[in-house]
Amino acid sequence: MFSQSQKTNPFFALALISICLIGAMSTWFSGTVILLELTLRSELGASQQVWLTNSVQVGFVVGALLIAFFNIADTTPLPILIAFSCALASLSNLLLIWIETPYGIIALRFCTGVALSGVYPPVVKLIATWFEKGRGIAMGIIIGALTIGCSMPHLFRALTLDTNWLLVIWSSSLATFISSIIFFLFISEGPFFFARARFDPRQIMMIIRNKPLTLVNIGYAGHMWELYAMWAWILVFAQFSQQDFVDFPFGTPEYFCFFVVAVGAIGCIAGGVLSDIFGRCYTTATLMIISGTCAFLIGFLVDGPPVIFAIIALLWGMTIIADSGQFSAAVTELSDPRLVGTALTAQMALGFGITVITIWLVPIFAEWLGSFQWAFLFLVPGPIIGAIAMLLLRKRQEAYKLALGKR
Repeated sequence: MFSQSQKTNPFFALALISICLIGAMSTWFSGTVILLELTLRSELGASQQVWLTNSVQVGFVVGALLIAFFNIADTTPLPILIAFSCALASLSNLLLIWIETPYGIIALRFCTGVALSGVYPPVVKLIATWFEKGRGIAMGIIIGALTIGCSMPHLFRALTLDTNWLLVIWSSSLATFISSIIFFLFISEGPFFFARARFDPRQIMMIIRNKPLTLVNIGYAGHMWELYAMWAWILVFAQFSQQDFVDFPFGTPEYFCFFVVAVGAIGCIAGGVLSDIFGRCYTTATLMIISGTCAFLIGFLVDGPPVIFAIIALLWGMTIIADSGQFSAAVTELSDPRLVGTALTAQMALGFGITVITIWLVPIFAEWLGSFQWAFLFLVPGPIIGAIAMLLLRKRQEAYKLALGKR
């Protein structure tokens, strides 16, 4: 199907892997965007509605911890691991059509999260095998693909408002299954492969004791404190805000959310370019300061000029994810080459573990303040702490390993 020159071309590999990642990640929020319909069909309680989204995060953390503990991402061929995980995510997502009990739905979303832990971190390592120079840009493109994938359920939902909402599940499941086939048949590791590691649970301690990696992980934790809670609750926020606008930006809350999340793909590419030019630490710190400022401002702009509201929302969507790939790139540059997969998976287990807390607490915080208008104020401290950690990393000698000397 593909020529030999295409199979060995890193940019062709990047394009193909990115397209597949878009398909695979479309299952992440597929249940969230049809929350109202699932609630009516299965009589979900208030706490069960929160855990319908949060169970994906918990599943991802559990899967990531298992992959890290058993060094699976460093001992298994990456395309096979990713293909199997995509197939599992597709099946878990598709079963939502027939399972109607609240706990059954939550269990399926948990399984989807477990499966996706075998997709996202290994894909990041896989891209690192194709790029040594320009790794930051490549990582930015990959995280951009993840961003578009996570936004796709909002688009599926917007397109099916007047038709069968189960088409969201069919569409995302099919996209993920096709991605599984492509990973299995047509994608391989690149020339800059990392040596295989032997299974040794003690190796996780080598990662924990690495102080520069710890600072990167604190930065990543601050970034994740904000990111997935915003993605999870932006639709609810938009639906709340719609009542205060005569002309709501982009027509409906569903289209609004699609554009706010999808625009992050542009930010990811820009973040990769800036990171390779100005350094990982400065770029990530600057982006977190901007996104944190947007999180602070967005609630004050409800019932204000729609254009300003839309601009800040789009800027937030662009910057909140733009630095994500650079934390992954930093891990590949600072960790033991034999343990890159384990280090990436451990980082993501930490980050996604934090998202469980923030997704759970955002609506509680909003209720405490008396309105969802102020819900996102809860997210502001995360990027501030993350920015401080990355600026502290920049002062360390090890930071010269980043971006071929660009700190």
